[in-house]
Amino acid sequence: MAEITASLVKELREKTGAGMMECKKALVEANGDLEEAEVILRKRGLSSAAKKSARTAKQGLIGVLVSGDGKLGVLLEVNCESDFVARTDEFKQMVDSLSALIAEKSPADVAELMTAPTAEGPTVEDTLKGKIAKIGENMVIPRFVRREAQGVLGSYTHPGAQLAVLVELTCSDAAAAAKPEFTEVLHDIAMQVAAADPRFISKEEVTPEYLEKEKDIQRARALAEGKPEKIVDKVVEGRMAKYYEEVCLLEQPFIKENSVTISQHLAARGKALGATLGVAAFFRYKVGETVAAEEAPAA
Repeated sequence: MAEITASLVKELREKTGAGMMECKKALVEANGDLEEAEVILRKRGLSSAAKKSARTAKQGLIGVLVSGDGKLGVLLEVNCESDFVARTDEFKQMVDSLSALIAEKSPADVAELMTAPTAEGPTVEDTLKGKIAKIGENMVIPRFVRREAQGVLGSYTHPGAQLAVLVELTCSDAAAAAKPEFTEVLHDIAMQVAAADPRFISKEEVTPEYLEKEKDIQRARALAEGKPEKIVDKVVEGRMAKYYEEVCLLEQPFIKENSVTISQHLAARGKALGATLGVAAFFRYKVGETVAAEEAPAA
């Protein structure tokens, strides 16, 4: 039997919003498996984990770069140990320089980025080591994405640069894509991704494995709530429609006008522009998502 530590219970509680005792029971049942315990809580209707994020253990910034023609974009996370360091001009300038370097050199991954020479001469790895020695805090680059677009790229950075989004929209008419109205749509969709945190563009993108897992959760919830077996399938069907609204960008209510979906919003704005608009891709980074939560002291 795995040891159920206070820090593990606390982490599950912060991820799900469920009570401490329910979290502990779920972890016991899951033999200490955090992901399985989260599923158990959701089946009991005790968790809103699908829309909750884990506590972040590190500070840092998300860097964004989009070329003037909207054909090249970079999203980069750089972590440090304190918010104080993340807010310094020196750290911000380093993030901007690294974003530009990624755009120019097109490294395949973080490992290749670390060996790339900077404009000053030393490699990225040596530059980070120098910053660490000077400032006295550890710094890491957990991830980045470099996107070359067939459509047009846009971005949104939340104040503080702890959250940023890169979005690629397609437009069937090049002249329409050059209009300010299209740029406004691009910004709106980037803000939507930042605020609503979708996982997929459309229902068609939801993987069978992901879909079946969610259906199993909703079926177990319905049965636990005492729903008659004969209507459980209909209950699950209704809840899956709501689920799609949460995880699929095109099904989500538009944050500026929640009476229409993003799909409907794109159709209406496209009609006004005389073009067909679509979402080709989106990327959403939040500081600390890839870093394990810091272990809290045992109670």
